[in-house]
Amino acid sequence: MKELHTQSIASLVQGLKDKHISAVEILNSYLDRIKRYDKKLNIFVNLNDQAIKEAEKADKEIASNGYHKPLLGIPLAIKDNFLTAGIKTTASSKLLKDYYPQYESTVTARLKKAGAIIIGKTNMDAWAHGSSTETSDFGPTLNPWDTDRLPGGSSGGSAAAVAAQMVPAAIGSETAGSVRQPAAWCGVVGFKPTYGRVSRYGVIAMASSTDSPGPLTRDVSDAALITQIIAGHDPYDATTSPLPVPSYFDKLNMTDLKGIRIGLVQEYLIDEMDEKAKKLVRDAAFTLESLGARVEEVSLLHPKYSIGVYTVLQRSEVSSNLARFDGIRFGQDRSHFSQEAKRRIMLGTYTLSAGYYDAYYKKALAVRTKIVDQFNEVYKNYDLVLGAVSPGPALKVGATANEPMFGEMQDILVEPSSIAGLTSISVNCGFLDNLPFAIQLTAAQFKEDLVLRTAKVFQDATNYQKFPNLNHVK
Repeated sequence: MKELHTQSIASLVQGLKDKHISAVEILNSYLDRIKRYDKKLNIFVNLNDQAIKEAEKADKEIASNGYHKPLLGIPLAIKDNFLTAGIKTTASSKLLKDYYPQYESTVTARLKKAGAIIIGKTNMDAWAHGSSTETSDFGPTLNPWDTDRLPGGSSGGSAAAVAAQMVPAAIGSETAGSVRQPAAWCGVVGFKPTYGRVSRYGVIAMASSTDSPGPLTRDVSDAALITQIIAGHDPYDATTSPLPVPSYFDKLNMTDLKGIRIGLVQEYLIDEMDEKAKKLVRDAAFTLESLGARVEEVSLLHPKYSIGVYTVLQRSEVSSNLARFDGIRFGQDRSHFSQEAKRRIMLGTYTLSAGYYDAYYKKALAVRTKIVDQFNEVYKNYDLVLGAVSPGPALKVGATANEPMFGEMQDILVEPSSIAGLTSISVNCGFLDNLPFAIQLTAAQFKEDLVLRTAKVFQDATNYQKFPNLNHVK
């Protein structure tokens, strides 16, 4: 039997059903890896001290009632901006270093109802401000593939936890690439549902008009299963959609891509990309064609315009959302904000101020509408669009120094789809300098089932889903 830490959720569930393994054995397998490697990688902000008791309870449930919940006894890691009652939640900021939430986020509540065990909370860019995890107030997370490199962000801890096989899956959140980009840099699957498909209730807000919770997993099947559990209307979040949630996991039955039309976006093969990276994207297009899809070149607004739109909108929403952290309700005063948070607050306040609202914020909204309209036009003739997730593989530790626009530049290829509220997935398509590199497959709103099915066919037909050997981590 394969080592427990190398198995998918589906495989672990089958083992629990057959009573070949126990929930306690699974949890201990992952805790052993955390104990062995996390001191160096700095993936977890804190661990759940009740996890063993919860695993013992899961084993008793299985013994009494059989396996009757979709994630019963399965350990998951949670990005530390999801409120977890009884487990400290910091958003990787010292301003919240002693904060214990009084209630549970909808995402974690649904996972726990499905039987999942929260093993711990993962490191992130403080307040989700970044694409490296270097802006965490608790130190940077390192990439399990190469500890001299970054894991991406802001869900860098969650992506690294899956890559290091410390959990079978983790939860992240994306405002503009913060699930897909760290997934790409760490070589795991990162799935962004449509904005409003998954509740934001209980997630410490960054940019409320684009924040989207999503899973980071070993494979596409696990992403489909978790999304099915966390998706759906939530009366506590007025932006969630009332549309019914399809059976994503049960629909993963395509063996080829016949009839699927995919647009390869020429503007996403930007000048900053290495030719080897561009070749991997084109090779992925050829693979999709060999699986039956029709792939053709399409044109969209150059992604550089999304940088300006996202910067204005995101900073504006940050200045509003962080206003509540005033030192009265959450213990620490505003002097505990990092330089990155202060920069974003000041820029956002400026763009919303009298005399500048029309010049910046209103104009950004107009360009956002143009981006949405262009995607809608493309989706009249194509089911999905294809491009790279990031211009290149993981960059070295320290790359963010004196680079206030680091995140926007690394997320340039995923910002357009986030701005438009679309659904998209990051899936490995090869390696550059022994580091993983990924494509994104993006569909219209609420077409999660199409994205997941297409990505699974691609993943099943290739051998790019690999995991690093951690012998170099000491």
